[in-house]
Amino acid sequence: MERTLVLAKPDAVQRGLAGTIIARLEARGLNIVAIKLIQIDRPMAERHYEAHIGKPFFEGLVRFITSSPVVATVLEGNRAIDIVRQTMGETDPAKATPGTIRGDFALDIGRNLVHGSDSPEAAQREIALFFDQAELLSYDRSLDPWIIES
Repeated sequence: MERTLVLAKPDAVQRGLAGTIIARLEARGLNIVAIKLIQIDRPMAERHYEAHIGKPFFEGLVRFITSSPVVATVLEGNRAIDIVRQTMGETDPAKATPGTIRGDFALDIGRNLVHGSDSPEAAQREIALFFDQAELLSYDRSLDPWIIES
């Protein structure tokens, strides 16, 4: 099983779409192992976006992600990172396929509703940034055999 971080960003929270985003990912068969509503501060935002330090859009990213609460979630499942990224759609909503979160609910690349880790290494780093190990739960669901062939 693979784990990934998903953030329903400030625009999703303000528009009342955090639950819809999480529901779509759960409907794919992913399991919530941690979830919380948080206000990201500047130091956390800088750590989260450290790969973009020095880029012209860095300040805008930090300003936006700290502007309102986010819903941080850790999802688990077979190929969770790929499944989340497919379900989110292209980063630029104008290029996102209808049926994806961004394709259905977003218009602007700067307000694209959701973040998902892009690799196992990023997932591990991002999960540790937003959650303590004790906040990550593991449990079996009785419907898993109906979702994943073993």
